[in-house]
Amino acid sequence: MSDGLSRGKKPDEIGALVTELWKEHMQHPNPSDVMNKDIISHFVLRLVYCRTEDLRKWFLSMETTLFRHRFRLESLEVQRMLMSEFKLPFKALSNSEFEAVKEKLGQVARSINQPLPTVDSTIFKVPFEEVPELVAGRRVYMLKGDAYVAMNQVASLVVTQFRSHLSKALVLTNRKWTSMIQEQEKDRLTPIVEALSSSYLGPDYSQPKEYAEISIKDIDRVANSSFPLCMRHLFDKLREEHHLKHGGRMQLGLFLKGVGLKLDDALAFWRVEFSKKVGTEKFDKEYSYNIRHNYGKEGKRTDYTPYSCQRIITSTPGVGDHHGCPYRHFSEENLRAALSKMGVSSRTADDVMDKVRHRHYQLACTLTFEAIHSCSCDAGINHPNQYFTESQKILQQRSQAAE
Repeated sequence: MSDGLSRGKKPDEIGALVTELWKEHMQHPNPSDVMNKDIISHFVLRLVYCRTEDLRKWFLSMETTLFRHRFRLESLEVQRMLMSEFKLPFKALSNSEFEAVKEKLGQVARSINQPLPTVDSTIFKVPFEEVPELVAGRRVYMLKGDAYVAMNQVASLVVTQFRSHLSKALVLTNRKWTSMIQEQEKDRLTPIVEALSSSYLGPDYSQPKEYAEISIKDIDRVANSSFPLCMRHLFDKLREEHHLKHGGRMQLGLFLKGVGLKLDDALAFWRVEFSKKVGTEKFDKEYSYNIRHNYGKEGKRTDYTPYSCQRIITSTPGVGDHHGCPYRHFSEENLRAALSKMGVSSRTADDVMDKVRHRHYQLACTLTFEAIHSCSCDAGINHPNQYFTESQKILQQRSQAAE
């Protein structure tokens, strides 16, 4: 939903997307289980996203969009029942009040291609600030600071109330979390809650996927054609300076492992570069252990997973570091230069910079992918190894078609 909104999808497109996602993730044969899943997931997210203003703002936007769509799917009768059940402070016009504004309401209805109101129509008279989107779209009659809202427009009215209620609830939840629960749950819930807002829940790229097998002789070619900007930058800096600090070695090293660079090839690759700066003996003594460790051959023998976009975006590179997300950590001038080097046109670069300014870093990367490969990527880029796999898939399909 977030990607859809960031891409500027229209309300009906968002509605279709929400319906599809709901079927995929929330369906269950037992209606009570659907309701439980719905309620529990909302309150888990409310706890996770109450902790900072940015998190609250994002969650409020997403949850309001979801609520708006679900409310509109209900019949007018159910909508009336919901408004009554939650005691929303709106009263319908009386017959005499309706007759006084009937002509004006008809003019508005005609201008937006809505059915003309009749004496049986339900019209609510509310302060105009309750329906800002209707006012902004000139889709409602206003008189002396009041807006006259038809029943078929009532979603805007209810959504404003929902947003206000949820906004206050998030602030209260945060107060309770920080003043009491966070400390009480420091060994149980707190680590989970604090990790969830930035966790990656997509495919595991610790093992190479289809199309993702590379050797040392291929590495320069595929780096040029299929590495995302974050990895391409690290790769170029390694070739240029023959060294990377720890953060860069981890980010690039695990990515290369995930795209199919075998341990022996990885050791040879890093040894060739580092020996030009620190010498072979120092490399074998100080750096090779870390590479074997990433492949699960040392220490706890853990098979480490390549970093997701979310982890890379939230990292904090220091002076002399080259890891992190270029869309977040580069200056505009440096980012434009890097995009140009990848073959991105200045017009697309303008679109990318617009997404960067609004902090949609993964969407900026998705636009870059689409520009370079001349095709859409509706799923969006959420992982550097996903970028590589999708790129290789497209390039191989085109190569086979050309044959």
